[in-house]
Amino acid sequence: MELFVLGLNHDTASIDLRERLFFPERELPKALDALGEVPELAERMILTTCNRVEVYGVAEGPLSQTVESVVACLGRHRSLDPAQFDGAFYTHTAAAAARHVFRVASSLESMVLGEPQILGQVKSAYSIARAEQSTGIVLNNLLEQAFHVAKRVRTETGIASVPVSIASVAVDLARKIFGDLAGRTVLILGAGEMAELALRHLMDDGVQSILVANRTYERAVALAEQFRGRAVTYDSFQREMLHADIVISATSAPHMILEKEDMQRIIQERRHRPIFLIDIADPRDIDAACNEVDNVYLYNIDDLQSVAAANQKERQREAERAVPIVEREVELFLAWLRGLDVVPTIVSLRNRMEEIREAELRKAMSRLGDLTPEQRETIASLTTAMVNKILHQPMSELRRRAVHQDGHLYSTVLRRLFGLEEKDG
Repeated sequence: MELFVLGLNHDTASIDLRERLFFPERELPKALDALGEVPELAERMILTTCNRVEVYGVAEGPLSQTVESVVACLGRHRSLDPAQFDGAFYTHTAAAAARHVFRVASSLESMVLGEPQILGQVKSAYSIARAEQSTGIVLNNLLEQAFHVAKRVRTETGIASVPVSIASVAVDLARKIFGDLAGRTVLILGAGEMAELALRHLMDDGVQSILVANRTYERAVALAEQFRGRAVTYDSFQREMLHADIVISATSAPHMILEKEDMQRIIQERRHRPIFLIDIADPRDIDAACNEVDNVYLYNIDDLQSVAAANQKERQREAERAVPIVEREVELFLAWLRGLDVVPTIVSLRNRMEEIREAELRKAMSRLGDLTPEQRETIASLTTAMVNKILHQPMSELRRRAVHQDGHLYSTVLRRLFGLEEKDG
C-alpha cells in the first residue's frame, strides 16, 4: 500500500494542456468511476482547478505500473494521447505526497500565495470523492488532516493578512479610507474583468448599492444584473458620481474621461464628501491632477501594483513560517500511516491466541466433567485474562515501534515467530 500524488500544474504544463485535462465538478463522478477501472488503485480522488489537475491515490500494486495506468486512463477519458503529457506530470509518494497535499490545501503551492479559494476547491473535490465512495481510510485521514493544517497555517501565520491582487489591494485601500464599507455605493465605469474582480471583493465587504456605466449599455445591464445592481447610461456617469462613494474606472477610452476641472465641480456639488477613485485602465481614464482636489483619493494601476508586489513579498515571508507547521503535521500523518502496517499483524496474533485459548478451553472443560455455569464462566474469564496479559506487552511494543522507520521489521519478526504467515495462507 503506497500513498501517491500524480498531477500537473501551472509550473509544469501549459494552460492549453491544463484546460484540455480540466474536469468540471459535474464530470468528476464519471472520471472517478473511470479511474476505478485501474485494478491497482485502492483509493482515488481528483482535484481539478484552473491551475492544477491532480490525482490523490493509494496504490496496492507496483507504483510505477499504477501511475502509468492512471495516466493512460486520464488520456482515454479526455481523448488525449498520453505522449502529450510527457514532462508535464509530477509524482510524489509517502512523505512527499502528504507534504504536497498539505501545502496545496494551505495555498502554499498556489500561484497567488495565501489565496482562500483552493481550500474550498479541495474540500469540494473530497466531498465528491467520498460521495462516490472512492476514498478509504488513508485518503480520508489525509484530507481531514490537510484541512486541519490549512486552518493552522491561516491562523498561526499572516499569509492571508495582506492583499496581493490589484482588485483586493484596491478594496483594502477603500476600507482604510472609509472604515466600514457596508452600505457604500460603488460606480463602475466599464465592464472589464478587473472591474468585475474588484466588485466581487467590494461585495464581500458589504457593499450593496452598485451602479454600472458602459459605452455599450447592454454590457452594463449584464454586469449590473450579475451583482444585483443598476445600469446607468455612460453619458450620465459624472452626474451619478454625486452619489457614489467609490468609483472604479476600467474603460478602453483612448483619452481621459475625467479631468481635474470635472472633479472640482463634482466634489463641490457633493458638499466635499470624500470619494475614492480607482483607475485601473490602460491608458489611464482619470487625470492624475484629480488627486490634488480635497477629499478625492485617486489610485491608478501603478500605485496598486507596487502595493501588491510589496504584499506578495510579505506573504513569502509568512509562507516560510508555515513550513515547520506542515513538516510537523507530515510527521504525525506518517506515524499514523506506519501504524496501519501493524494492524493486520495485531489482528492475526489475537485471532491465533483466541483460537488456541478456545481449543484448549474445550479440552479442559471435557475433562472436568459437570460444572456449573458460574464455574464455566470463571474458567473462561481466567483464560481470557491470561491471554490478554500475555499479549499486552508485545502488542504495545509493536504499536510503539510502528511509528518508526523500522516498525515493519518488528511486525515481520512477530509474524514469523508465531507462524502467522502460514496460518493466514
